[in-house]
Amino acid sequence: MKPIRLLSAFLTVGGWTLASRVFGFGRDILIAALLGAGPVAEAFLVAFALPNMFRRFFAEGAFNTAFVPMFSKKLEQDRDPLTFARDAFAGLGGILIVFTLIAQLAMPGLVLLMASGFADDARFDMAVQMGRITFPYILFISLAALLSGVLNALGRFTAAAAAPVVLNIILVIAMLTGAALGADIGMALAWGVPLAGVAQLVLVWIAASRAGFRIVPHRPRLTPELKRLAIIAFPAAMAGGVMQINLLVGRQVASFFDGAVAYLNYADRLYQLPLGVVGIAIGVVLLPDLSRRLGAGDAAGGRDAVNRAAEFSLALAVPAAVALIMVPLPLVAVLFQRGAFEFRDAALTAQAVAAYGWGLPAFVLIKVISPVFFAREDTKTPFRFAAISMVVNVVVAVGAAPWLGFLAAAWGTTLAAWVNFALLWRASRRFGDAAKMDPRLVHAAPRILLSAALMGLLLALVVRFFGEVIDLPGWRYPALFALVLMGAVTYGALALVTKAVTLAGLRKVVRR
Repeated sequence: MKPIRLLSAFLTVGGWTLASRVFGFGRDILIAALLGAGPVAEAFLVAFALPNMFRRFFAEGAFNTAFVPMFSKKLEQDRDPLTFARDAFAGLGGILIVFTLIAQLAMPGLVLLMASGFADDARFDMAVQMGRITFPYILFISLAALLSGVLNALGRFTAAAAAPVVLNIILVIAMLTGAALGADIGMALAWGVPLAGVAQLVLVWIAASRAGFRIVPHRPRLTPELKRLAIIAFPAAMAGGVMQINLLVGRQVASFFDGAVAYLNYADRLYQLPLGVVGIAIGVVLLPDLSRRLGAGDAAGGRDAVNRAAEFSLALAVPAAVALIMVPLPLVAVLFQRGAFEFRDAALTAQAVAAYGWGLPAFVLIKVISPVFFAREDTKTPFRFAAISMVVNVVVAVGAAPWLGFLAAAWGTTLAAWVNFALLWRASRRFGDAAKMDPRLVHAAPRILLSAALMGLLLALVVRFFGEVIDLPGWRYPALFALVLMGAVTYGALALVTKAVTLAGLRKVVRR
């Protein structure tokens, strides 16, 4: 893709991801208001985390890093990509059907694996029951992820990026319906999960069919190409698994502190907003683009794509990180503090938000640099570095828990992300200029940091002297909107003054 088309694709995926995150906020705001940080909320969050954890072994961990480059090259060289996609779909589906059946029997053990603090607790039985209902989601969402990879490689990002919106809409409807009927809201949420998975799969299947890739299920068969896919995917799946172990360690630590599973979940929702809009958009667009460029021998174009992705990421992620660090409590209080979610819950969640904020730039930059390895079908190196970062996370999360409590889990995640990024960036040097900073990025990066730091200082001063306005009835939402708008305008003006961005560049984006 040309740089302006690449940026347009980033914005398309980012826009839909933003919509998904907004609906996700709506979902979690309702969960907080109706269930607070109580046992039903924690049981559902653990049950919902189970299929999402394993889907990253089978879907994002393996297919978005192994399938997409292979499919993109077949597409570029016109070597029957449709048959390859159909075989991969059948193979993945067969594995996941068997795995889902096994998980139904092993659900009590899986819940203890996720949150052993639930043992001998009312949360345990609820989590097991909800887990059996939610787990089939892994089948539907993993197959949807494969079809999304097909669409992304074709340069069609809209349906794949819009699919997560469907999940959040259905879960919001499930809660509202359950509340209106006086039903068990936790169970309504649980049944909404597999229903949403079916809807997401149908959406991307229709889009792929319209794009000329009608994926018809058939009996799985182990072809030579699928063997190669499995060999490449295995380290990627293990790398994805390592990241899930990081999250697992955090939940285990949190499960021993009342309400902490919910606190970390709500904090995760806040930092996932910029991470999803920026990082996921970069990963989705950059990997197939890099794969095509490398397949065509365009090394210079690959370097430009990586650098523009890094520049775009930093320009959006750094100010978001600064805001999460400097003013987390107003954000959490306005978004979540209502109903069963009290001020104490908001204050503890805000501390976790600030801890995650320090790691946000690292999370985003990992999304930028990982495709440099994956596009070359090197999945072993990211796996090794992910394993090292996992050790860092375990040591910090478990070792610091006696002093930091559940916040040790958040700080462990943040430190592990920075270690992972540092190792990836250092190892990328062997690819020559592909991941080397170009003059434009060298010029922009420090100016982005300066602009964001000055914005953060202004926001902190405003909250210090006028923060009580946020607590006034009827003023919460206008005050938060004014605070966010002030931050955005201030950062934008400073970025122009420091020349972190230019008006010419902005005009190109607007025209596009």
